[in-house]
Amino acid sequence: MAIVNSIFTWLMKKRIHQIELFMKYPYDVQEEWFHNLIDSAENTEWGRKYDYKTILTTHQYQERVPIQNYDTLKPYIERMLNGEQNILWPSDIKWFAKSSGTTSDRSKFIPVSEESLEECHFKGGKDMLSIYCNNRPDNQMFTGKGLVLGGSHQVNQLNEDCFYGDLSAVLIKNLPIWAEYYRTPDMAIALMDNYEVKMDRMAEATIQENVTSISGVPTWTIVLAKKVLQLTGKSNLLEVWPNLELYVHGAVNFAPYREQFKQLIPSDDMYYLETYNASEGFFGIQDQDNSEEMLLMLDYGIFYEFIPMENIGDENPKALLLGEVELNKNYAIVISTNGGLWRYMIGDTIQFTSLSPYRIKITGRTKHFINAFGEEVIIDNAEQALTKACYATGAEIKDYTAGPIYFKDGKAGGHEWIIEFDKQPDNFEKFIDVMDKTLREINSDYDSKRFKDMALCRPKVHNAPANTFYDWLKAKDKLGGQHKVPRLANERKYLDDILKMMKSKV
Repeated sequence: MAIVNSIFTWLMKKRIHQIELFMKYPYDVQEEWFHNLIDSAENTEWGRKYDYKTILTTHQYQERVPIQNYDTLKPYIERMLNGEQNILWPSDIKWFAKSSGTTSDRSKFIPVSEESLEECHFKGGKDMLSIYCNNRPDNQMFTGKGLVLGGSHQVNQLNEDCFYGDLSAVLIKNLPIWAEYYRTPDMAIALMDNYEVKMDRMAEATIQENVTSISGVPTWTIVLAKKVLQLTGKSNLLEVWPNLELYVHGAVNFAPYREQFKQLIPSDDMYYLETYNASEGFFGIQDQDNSEEMLLMLDYGIFYEFIPMENIGDENPKALLLGEVELNKNYAIVISTNGGLWRYMIGDTIQFTSLSPYRIKITGRTKHFINAFGEEVIIDNAEQALTKACYATGAEIKDYTAGPIYFKDGKAGGHEWIIEFDKQPDNFEKFIDVMDKTLREINSDYDSKRFKDMALCRPKVHNAPANTFYDWLKAKDKLGGQHKVPRLANERKYLDDILKMMKSKV
């Protein structure tokens, strides 16, 4: 196995030179991909509609093709679900990544072409390993197996030739045979729909394996880890898997979970690597082991544009190209892809932390913020405040959501939070004060509204009983997969729903 590990590590590191090229020549690479995408799609229905054959510059493209979202592309995608081809992309589309992002009842079906599978998602997965092997040349990852917390897979009944599942399921179903050999548990368990049964089966199936890496969302990884420790009677994961060296995570901010992982995996040598892989594409990889920023991957068949946060609500917002962005400003990402998404706003917001090379951090969602009083609190603000409050009070958070308290009877408004702890704060009131104080320090709009409680009062925080969010997701039939608790909302739908459920259990 050591020889195999050395060969794999050598192969993975060969890609580093190409990554360095797009870091050095970002505009050339993006320009090349822009023309590649336009030329490829000129004879599709979409390409003919916007006359792609006569588009010669990015400026013409921006003038001619409006900004899209899922609702505007939905009629085209529904036809593709029914088996029509050459609509948004020339190659046959047989796979769709089912995505909801939050607990929204409406599912999205994102087309996944052969090109986006190979040149984007799989390339991103391989690059992640290349970067890890480059940063840790003495790694032994390929001497064991990777534990992957996959999603669920279903066959689309509308058309025998079309399949859908959440992104991880689509990737697992299309992996090459050699990759399957290095993965655990087997596909039958990895793609189970029932997440409660699945966690038990995964724990039972993996405790005897030599697991060297884990990939998955932090919340579900913790659930699985606790089941593994319960089954084995061990006190931490290194007693079960002594060769565990890498944890790959994404989808949610890792900061609130970091302390729990230190307890589950008590080793200073454990390597944590964040990726930014959505149903729509693979966008970023944490390429430095001493920084949580992610390198924006520029050669995955994606052409990027960025809309400043203040322009998101405009009817036809101006989008900036890569060379026009600034540091530490919030932008909504707009992508054109080799899966047939054109000027598509995916709903995530990011900030650039470096412009040479282009590195980013995810700051939230275009719809997930609280701005009922002009305070513009985004998820990044919330995560920073919660992390500080946890540190100050020894707390560990499992899940949370927050929304506005509206003006009523002449009283000021405020923010209402529901927080479920894995470890309770030693002083709950201090937790709230530190969270509030931190929000004021990092967000001047929030601070001005909090001045003398004139527009915003001190946050109201509910200490939720154990399993509150799990039970709520279960009641909505939203356990597992891509479903996440909406962290922040500008209205009270989620808050009121969860508070009602909590009250009914008292």
